[in-house]
Amino acid sequence: MSVHSFHNTQGGQTGSTAGERPGKLGRYLIERELGRGAMATVYLGRDPNINRVVAIKALPLAREFSDDDLDEARQRFFREAESAGRLNHPGIVTVYDAGEDHDLAFIAMEYVKGQPLSDYTQTSTLLPASKVVETIAKVAEALAHAHRQGVVHRDIKPANIMYDRTTDTQKISDFGIARLTDSGTTKSGIVLGTPSFMSPEQLEGRPVQGTSDLFSLGVALYQLLTGQLPFRADSMTGLMFKIANEPHPPLRSIRPDLPGMLEAIVSRALQKSPADRYQTGSEMAMALRDCSRLLVARGL
Repeated sequence: MSVHSFHNTQGGQTGSTAGERPGKLGRYLIERELGRGAMATVYLGRDPNINRVVAIKALPLAREFSDDDLDEARQRFFREAESAGRLNHPGIVTVYDAGEDHDLAFIAMEYVKGQPLSDYTQTSTLLPASKVVETIAKVAEALAHAHRQGVVHRDIKPANIMYDRTTDTQKISDFGIARLTDSGTTKSGIVLGTPSFMSPEQLEGRPVQGTSDLFSLGVALYQLLTGQLPFRADSMTGLMFKIANEPHPPLRSIRPDLPGMLEAIVSRALQKSPADRYQTGSEMAMALRDCSRLLVARGL
């Protein structure tokens, strides 16, 4: 079982000693490690006050940010956690609490069963197109809710969308984490965020709105339908140039079985200028739902 999302897996330390698992973080009892990424570690925990199982994402801010940047990173962490905690939507992982303990900043959140959608991005594991479109429509609706609250995710990608096939439900995870990427690289040189899914304005360091998340969702939709990313290059510089300047390969050049309607939706989501994209998640979801009915009728 996979829970929540992780960046490229690397070794890292937890607490003050490499590999050490804290027995508690705040009031939460730590039961086991669920996963580890470039910066964060996620634990399965329990709130003893109400005997609730939680997922706890822990970040060693003091280790990853210089003294000059640490206070700002800490303030940003708690500010974003507070914003995420205000989001109440069935398609968004609920944030319960945030705190600091053992030199770790942590967020306690809903424990979600299922797999990240990144498990379905290889050509051998693709979901039916109608299921992909229906799922992404629900994600777009959840993003619309967040954007109405003034919260932009900034790291939308299949790995940050949990999907449970048994219940056919999906939830966006990691609200409240991605804003730390504004600091660029950490002390240990880790570049946070996922450039392949970033909008042109995000890569250029310009202010981002909800339309940036919708660009990222368009990249995710393209990958979930084709098994490949719309923008690929051998270097970060080349990738950034393509995202900012070059068109993506047309969806139907890879999947000619898909309708032109779906290609038009993807193309609009991936427009370079935010003004040319869907302006709200609800607008994108409506287009996707119309397309989903067509896909079902065609048996795709």
